[in-house]
Amino acid sequence: MGPLSTIGETQLSHCHTHSIHRVCFLLWYICPAGLSLGTMTELPIFDDDDVNRLLCIVAHPDDMEYGASAAVAKWTDQGKSVSYLLLTRGEAGIREMPPEDVAPLREGEQRQACKLVGVEDLEILDFPDGLLEPDHELRHAIAKKIRQFEPDAVMVTSWELKMPWGLNHVDHRAAGIATIDAIRDADNPWLFTDLKEAGLEAWKADKLLVNGADATHAVVLDEAHVDRAVRSLEAHTVYLEALPDHPAPSEMIPGITSEAGTRAGVKYALPVQVFDM
Repeated sequence: MGPLSTIGETQLSHCHTHSIHRVCFLLWYICPAGLSLGTMTELPIFDDDDVNRLLCIVAHPDDMEYGASAAVAKWTDQGKSVSYLLLTRGEAGIREMPPEDVAPLREGEQRQACKLVGVEDLEILDFPDGLLEPDHELRHAIAKKIRQFEPDAVMVTSWELKMPWGLNHVDHRAAGIATIDAIRDADNPWLFTDLKEAGLEAWKADKLLVNGADATHAVVLDEAHVDRAVRSLEAHTVYLEALPDHPAPSEMIPGITSEAGTRAGVKYALPVQVFDM
């Protein structure tokens, strides 16, 4: 696992930027500097007993596999219903392959990743990879899914521009901002009235969980959940092969979850930022 500057020099390209961002964040999170910062704060345990339906909204195939899928494995084991909504097909994510070949490949890898953590409901929209915008069209699509699935909680990745490791990818920012607005849109019967006309009544999601942000809580995990999360990331075989400097999932995912576990007083945990909506 090389220094952050090396990863930037060897992999920086338009196609790989969002993966570099995630790798840099994860390296920051498990490196000694991250540990020294993280251990200063105790993380309270997130009480998910009353959360039975969770909708995970991300920009690309593989975005859920950087730690969050460990929590998903836990929730599906508990009998909770978990749905994934991907806003793009990730077609611009492999520099050496044309988008028309990449899109179905990445969809197949994502379906395998979902299977490994017990997710049966996967919907992939066709917004353009790398050009996602938090506009009315995107908000409408997300609000529609929220009204269809009726989640108690929604999970996203961080929308902040400035991250501890650098600048966040445009699609991650757009996905997060659009999701915040769409949660409120879905609860307002006077917005997107065509959804009500189609039989989709207003729905309020009570919680927003943010992965990859400054954590306020921890979702307790066990070793089996972490192992399944590792395998869910490994399911993105061709995508990861295009990133030769990518840390091994078998090192990365246990590193994230064990560090958060230390902060929460357990062996493994997923760090999340929690908002009441």
